[in-house]
Amino acid sequence: MEIIKNKKEIERVKTHIIGLDENLEGGIPINHTVLFSGTAGTMKSSITFNILYNEALDGNTGLYLTLEQSTDSLLNHMVNLDFDLSKINLIVIPDISNIEKDIKSATKKGSLIIADLGAIRKKLKDTKFSSGSDWLNAIFNLIKKVAKSTDLKLFVLDSLAALYVLSKFEDPRSKLFFIFESLRDLNLTSYLISEAPYSRNNITEFGVEEYLADGVIQLQLTERYRKVTREISIVKMRTTNCNLDIFTLEYKNGKFQAMYGGKTPVI
Repeated sequence: MEIIKNKKEIERVKTHIIGLDENLEGGIPINHTVLFSGTAGTMKSSITFNILYNEALDGNTGLYLTLEQSTDSLLNHMVNLDFDLSKINLIVIPDISNIEKDIKSATKKGSLIIADLGAIRKKLKDTKFSSGSDWLNAIFNLIKKVAKSTDLKLFVLDSLAALYVLSKFEDPRSKLFFIFESLRDLNLTSYLISEAPYSRNNITEFGVEEYLADGVIQLQLTERYRKVTREISIVKMRTTNCNLDIFTLEYKNGKFQAMYGGKTPVI
């Protein structure tokens, strides 16, 4: 990593959330590893998919690795949210042994590649993995293969909670340090979905993820007058002068919007 001479040299990737990028100096700095933390129903997967989708429209290639939800389920949900998948070069990797063949069309400018580890695990049911580290190595080998064959810029891991179960985190601090440093070595802008405990005192499961991450964006559900409102806030973003207000998050007409910064919305 080179030391910049001027803050204007920092390149950024938009979150494609109207109202949030304006409060992030234009977006997330490239090659940052950022947590999207929240409880169930806060649209973490939809937001990160939305980033890769819009970046594919802009000509950039991203890899979405799902560890739990099937590709069919994920894409059906996105179509229901009015994402027009015909507008992007969408590639699904169903078999780790044929990655080069599957991503051949990703040489085109701008692609969204989805790897379903659940499906891959079924294909590898006869393969013996002696430890959780083997699965971590398999995941990073997958990322490296895609990066080698494409101009990969963006990566989503959905989710850290599933990875914890898969990889048996007996020593979470050292394993998490390995994961974050390995992602930085790949020079990708990475988005890690983190399941937040149902407590405002905790953002992540082990309490160290937010320190290792370059940025943390928190999503939450807030009850107001028998109504539930989705909210989004920037907890942390290195090399960025950001607004730490809490914004109301809405999804309308195929776009995410962050509104009412620091204010209670009119109901």
